[in-house]
Amino acid sequence: MAEAKHVSLRSYREYPVSEMGRWAGAFCAEMQRRRSVRQFSDRPVPREVIEQCLLTAGSAPSGANMQPWHFVAVCDADVKRQLRVAAEREEAKFYQGLAGEEWLGALSSLGTDAQKPFLEVAPYLIAIFAQKHGVAPDGSKVQHYFVRESVGIAAGLLVAAVHHAGLVALTYTPPRGGFLNEILGRPDNERPFLILVVGYPAENTTVPDLKKKSLKEIAEFV
Repeated sequence: MAEAKHVSLRSYREYPVSEMGRWAGAFCAEMQRRRSVRQFSDRPVPREVIEQCLLTAGSAPSGANMQPWHFVAVCDADVKRQLRVAAEREEAKFYQGLAGEEWLGALSSLGTDAQKPFLEVAPYLIAIFAQKHGVAPDGSKVQHYFVRESVGIAAGLLVAAVHHAGLVALTYTPPRGGFLNEILGRPDNERPFLILVVGYPAENTTVPDLKKKSLKEIAEFV
């Protein structure tokens, strides 16, 4: 592989120390407003907004810059219906025995069940796929590195971008996601990572009153 050309870091923007805390605090406060929702409006979202959010996700760092991700933004009603039917089929198996009592107990406070109407109601479903390896023009395999880590970072940026745009989202991971490849026509080298359900919240939407861990509980300085 040819060595990448190096260019000047013109994009870097340094802030005065007096402003750094303000910027960091403002972003922290903005992201702490973010909540996962399960009640969506069918109000349409402009495609250009989704495009910009996807470009943000695509800016994520990745192992050896292989960018081992693919996003399928679904807005077609028929395709969303197919995804919901397939997902609820898998969810029924999950709630009827595939999940253990401990797992179901952890989910009980969220009020979830096998029914996933948001998959049909929300204007966009963004299916995120992790590419186990790439495929060269001649059909040969291209090694990818730190795939799950790279795709996880990209998914996090996508969640932040959607929130920053004034929308709400839900990270939905079906118990078994193989149906996504079949319905969305994705190749075998791609593994479903998650579905990000995106849109506006339904009127009178409620969310669980959850608390996040404190800084002391999640981090330490050494």
